Amino acid sequence: MPVPKWRTRLGATLSVLVLTAATAAGPGAGAAAAQAYEPINGSGSTWSANAIGTWIGDVAANGIRVNYESVGSTRGRTMYAQRQTVFGVSEIPYQQGADDRGVIDDSAGRAFGYMPIVAGGTAFMYQVKVGGQPVRGLRLSGETVAKIFTGQITNWNDAAITADNNGSALPSKKIIPVVRSDGSGTTAQFTTYLDKRYPGIWRPFFGRTGFTSYFPNPGNKFVAQNGSDAVAGYVSANYGDGAIGYVEYSYAKNKRDWPVAKILNDAGVYTLPTEYNVAVALTKARIETANRDPKVYLTQILDGVYGNADARTYPLSSYSYMIVPATDDQNANPELPMTKARGRTLSAFAFYFLCEGQQKAGALGYSPLPLNLVQAGFDQVKRIPGHEDKLLDASKCNNPTFDAANPARNLLAEKAPQPPDCDRKGKGPCTEAGGIPPAAGRGPTPGGAGAGNGGTGTGTGTGTGTGTGTGAGTGGVPVAAGGPGAVDPETGLPAGTDNGTGTTGAAYGTATELAAYRDDSTTSLFGGLAVVELLLVLILPAFVARRLARRRQA
Repeated sequence: MPVPKWRTRLGATLSVLVLTAATAAGPGAGAAAAQAYEPINGSGSTWSANAIGTWIGDVAANGIRVNYESVGSTRGRTMYAQRQTVFGVSEIPYQQGADDRGVIDDSAGRAFGYMPIVAGGTAFMYQVKVGGQPVRGLRLSGETVAKIFTGQITNWNDAAITADNNGSALPSKKIIPVVRSDGSGTTAQFTTYLDKRYPGIWRPFFGRTGFTSYFPNPGNKFVAQNGSDAVAGYVSANYGDGAIGYVEYSYAKNKRDWPVAKILNDAGVYTLPTEYNVAVALTKARIETANRDPKVYLTQILDGVYGNADARTYPLSSYSYMIVPATDDQNANPELPMTKARGRTLSAFAFYFLCEGQQKAGALGYSPLPLNLVQAGFDQVKRIPGHEDKLLDASKCNNPTFDAANPARNLLAEKAPQPPDCDRKGKGPCTEAGGIPPAAGRGPTPGGAGAGNGGTGTGTGTGTGTGTGTGAGTGGVPVAAGGPGAVDPETGLPAGTDNGTGTTGAAYGTATELAAYRDDSTTSLFGGLAVVELLLVLILPAFVARRLARRRQA
């Protein structure tokens, strides 16, 4: 989208006025504002990019300048190995040998360590329209997902999808799987899940065992996109009706809560990748801490996550790594990326996002790290050459997962709400605006309220929640299930109740929206006013001080 001319002129004016304000404030002001942090660069994961971008914006106010290229995990690992960057970010470690393309995937002798940075769920954004309106509340089992992304299920009215949604059928419409074209940690995480859980479906399609960072696309039957943002963009586009793609949940949240599929877990419940459900799932992750070899230390084994029998589990949960230079990689050659000055900047950035930055994880569509991983991260930071010596107490970071007395305890997971009964296999589907209607002839979900108007059929359903409304027509959308005391699994707030008309008053949480996803047409005016206010705050005090000083001199 072209930048309006007024905004370009305003930006130039802002630069000049800020410089003027600094000059008016006196010669010491500029020196005080300057920070002795050398800029650093990194590259890699798109899965983590939304969190990293937010943290970069946060620390900029303290003079910490970080540039990050969201080029995919594989490219990020390569750029680190080739000493093009100070740090890399990846969802999987170096493979220490040839990858599935025959390319060597190791650090090329550059010393490193893995540092966990944020947890999250790999989500399945989709777009299916019925009557011109997008469908929400889609439920898919892992087996159905595996068959969709191996070309075995090709239509949205497939019997397997209908069964996942308790008999509610979607219209006949071609499924458009959207996959990554680049080397992706998101792809590696997804295909690891497929290989571990559905080898009979995945391995014949892939041609061998194991995972891959490059999703197979025989005959170019799938739409391939470069980066998570491009996958999300395709699925949410006007032409994306019928599409489904895999991304980190943050990308769906920042597309104004774009719908993602609820995935069936081993407890027989369809769940969303909320910060709560991810936190619950990762309580079963195995973290390598016994072996201090940097090639494996802090790597994750997720078999227990996939099979976690807790009803709140989101099965495709994991966390991302920052690849950081180790102490024996010191090199003062300015042509190489790593110097002690840059190590000081990197350590300051890492201390921020491991502590304060984790507080923003949930709003961004991620899940904060538990205490033991934050503490392990601090230990890794202390191996960075030139790191700042800070005696930080991780338990004071105000992270919602922390119990200072017991690092193995995860408070966020403990308070995670139980799923509503209508999300269980064989029940529901749950009600939400635009949600999948119940199958013809079926009344409302037990514990729920009456069905809304619409559809065809002769059955009726009487609400048993806090409302007493009766909805006519069984093809309509029922209201939220659960009755008194039901909790919205997305927000942890009380669920909406029937108001006698077959509709609900459910509350929804609002995610922090990244600037890159905001609509210029709705924010330009207010953005301009905000800039004017900022200029007044910056300039007026210095101007007044200067006038007073002149009067005193006179």
